[in-house]
Amino acid sequence: MRQKAAAPNRAFKVADQIQRDLTELIARELKDPRVGMVTIQGVEVTPDYAHAKVFFSLLAGDVKACTEGLNQAAGFLRAGLFKRLHIHTVPTLHFVFDQTPERAADMNALIARAVASRAKDD
Repeated sequence: MRQKAAAPNRAFKVADQIQRDLTELIARELKDPRVGMVTIQGVEVTPDYAHAKVFFSLLAGDVKACTEGLNQAAGFLRAGLFKRLHIHTVPTLHFVFDQTPERAADMNALIARAVASRAKDD
């Protein structure tokens, strides 16, 4: 029964390590001009470690071009992970733009407008 609980914990540890290593690899070794200031928001690994969905946000630049650049560099980044990670299977990387920070900013703006209009009414 304990082994079932250990498997998800290991997946979280692997995903966390992939996130840390990818952040370093992208910042130091990736030379693609389309990839600007990228922040890795999170990594989801499939149970068999065959695929990893990497969520990223972009400080400035074109989202579509950055996504293309990251997905084209996925093989290079995977090779870099292979050298750093000590697991049998290094997952295939799939980069997805994470819109959560932008949605949060939009929600904050809506809340601020609602509070301001309510203050005017009172």
